[in-house]
Amino acid sequence: MKFPDEANVSADKLAALRERLTRLHIDLPAVEEKAVKGSGPGGQKINKTSSGVLLRYRLGEELLVVKWTRERQHSLNRFLALRELCDEIEARVSPGTSARVKEIARIRKQKDRVRRRLRADSEG
Repeated sequence: MKFPDEANVSADKLAALRERLTRLHIDLPAVEEKAVKGSGPGGQKINKTSSGVLLRYRLGEELLVVKWTRERQHSLNRFLALRELCDEIEARVSPGTSARVKEIARIRKQKDRVRRRLRADSEG
């Protein structure tokens, strides 16, 4: 797979993605990329074009698969799928630095707090 330089995103976001790829030691040529058709509404356009991206990456014994079809541009889908793959790898390799793991923990803590308040209100 090649780096999505042609994606319609800012240079800062491209630089941040490059930095994450090197920090996580992701071998970009080892990432398998496949163009896929999107699903959902869109009619003839979505039925004819393969603007979606399916990425596969082997991390040890585990095979990570990321599919991204939200955008209309193939290059933008490639960029977003690669960013999602970085999130998945970081969550598995370094959960302490993963923003996704921190966000999940924050939401879980917030839900627990609401649950405790509701339980206390119903008992009292």
